[in-house]
Amino acid sequence: MNYSNIIYEVRDGVAWITINRPDVRNALDVSTKEEMMSALDAAERDPAVFAVVITGAGDKSFCAGADLKMFLTMREEDARSYLVLTKGLVDRIENLSKPVIAAVNGHAFGGGLELVLASDIAVAVEDALLGQTETNVGLIPGAGGTQRLPRHVGAKRAKEMIFSGRPVTAKDAEALGIVNRAVPRNDLMNVVRQYLEDLRSKSPLILSFAKRAVNASFQRPFEDGMRTESDLFAKCFSTEDQKEGVRAFLEKRKPLWKGS
Repeated sequence: MNYSNIIYEVRDGVAWITINRPDVRNALDVSTKEEMMSALDAAERDPAVFAVVITGAGDKSFCAGADLKMFLTMREEDARSYLVLTKGLVDRIENLSKPVIAAVNGHAFGGGLELVLASDIAVAVEDALLGQTETNVGLIPGAGGTQRLPRHVGAKRAKEMIFSGRPVTAKDAEALGIVNRAVPRNDLMNVVRQYLEDLRSKSPLILSFAKRAVNASFQRPFEDGMRTESDLFAKCFSTEDQKEGVRAFLEKRKPLWKGS
């Protein structure tokens, strides 16, 4: 499928989604969000894809958040409709059955940070700034930032970041747990590929179970999450990959995953 605002490529089992609007700092308008949803759906359906990487075009911004020009004439009822798509995109990233890596090639503000928070792994360039900056323009986060940021940094840090609208450096984001690594710009894609190779060595089916179980820890009450974990742990034993993993370990060889 041809896209206008993103680039979608599948290479060596990895779906690469690049937000391609560098002239507006890779801001997200409605059509860009729709294209990203379409690309995520394509990656989900493609059995050859084991992981997804989201990044931005250029070297200044990963994603500056919403395209604010839309908000000049937006009314409350319009905002509610708009959030269906916006929240849907971020939720889709978090709930995709395949691991999603955010390759944060530049600043991530507002909705851009919400994309990062929903990703499973995030690697940022050292000169990037990351923040929930919505209060600077008379708004609050609307795609889960008020809920996901406290999970990463705690309530008081989250309130400080959201109330002030001040971004943090990538190094501070690493220390706070917003990103896994803050790396020199020239190392960004090499580090992302290291994560990908680690993921490639695992069973995609078992990784999907692991992701669902971890997500349940914060999407549901504790006991519900524990039930999900127990159910998925038991389901591992109905798979060929579980048997192969144990056999390979005992036979001191690399496992040959089947995805079943």
